[in-house]
Amino acid sequence: MPSEIGPLALYRPRVIYDLLFRAATDTLATFARDPRYFSADTGGELGITAILHTWGQNLSLHPHLHCVVTGGALASDGQSFVTLRHKGFLFPVRALAQVFRAKFLEGLRQAFERGTLGDDTSVAALCGKLRRFDWVVYAKPPFAGPDSVLAYLGAYTHRIAISNHRILSLEQRRVAFRYRDYADGCKQKILRLDVDEFIRRFLLHVLPRGFVRIRHYGLLANRNRRQKIARCRELLSAAEPQEPVQETVSEKLLRLTGIDIHGCPACHEGRMLVVAEIDRPGRRPLHPIPVEIHDSS
Repeated sequence: MPSEIGPLALYRPRVIYDLLFRAATDTLATFARDPRYFSADTGGELGITAILHTWGQNLSLHPHLHCVVTGGALASDGQSFVTLRHKGFLFPVRALAQVFRAKFLEGLRQAFERGTLGDDTSVAALCGKLRRFDWVVYAKPPFAGPDSVLAYLGAYTHRIAISNHRILSLEQRRVAFRYRDYADGCKQKILRLDVDEFIRRFLLHVLPRGFVRIRHYGLLANRNRRQKIARCRELLSAAEPQEPVQETVSEKLLRLTGIDIHGCPACHEGRMLVVAEIDRPGRRPLHPIPVEIHDSS
């Protein structure tokens, strides 16, 4: 979204971020119904997963959606799966940007008329101003295949505005952290902020309680996802995927972070074992688990 909408997003985050989801996915669905972009003379229904991010690399407010979109659509009659006519892109980005802008500003106007944005008359003037700007929509195919895109976004789905490894120091009430300056050739730089300013920027990205920041639409919508994906596989003669390997919490933590929660934190060689569970109120006491302990000396 343009930076001018930032104050509104802080004032009414649920309204603005819901509108962002709706405008973006409605735009994609509108283009998906247009047969000009598909190999057959029909449009259809895409599958869309949208993830909200609100931050930039320097912790500034930068609300945007990452959308993973299927490379084809289920025809409206359900009898075929139609692929994109142009393999190099999804839809024309300039056209996407114009339709997205129109849908977002129309939703903003309606929200103002319903009173969900308060009674500030400057909202109408803001809509007129933003119509004159070029809005940014960027789309590209996955160069290393869809698995790489899912792996990339999967690492960010439940992260917060800044990860611990980017924070370098906290000295004399100043926080130093790494960031990439996209305006300067993606160079990696170090930013130092006063503690109060660092906390202020971090709190810009706290979402309303219960807000859903990962949403699925079209073929992937929760209501009928199982049936529609099965139909797409049938039309594409695609095999059912293998069931994912079930991991324990400790196995997943070790794979993702390299942290072994059963390793001894003192010697880093021994293994910690559960020898007993402390009784909780309302539950029968558990007997200690017998463990053989050998003296390695």
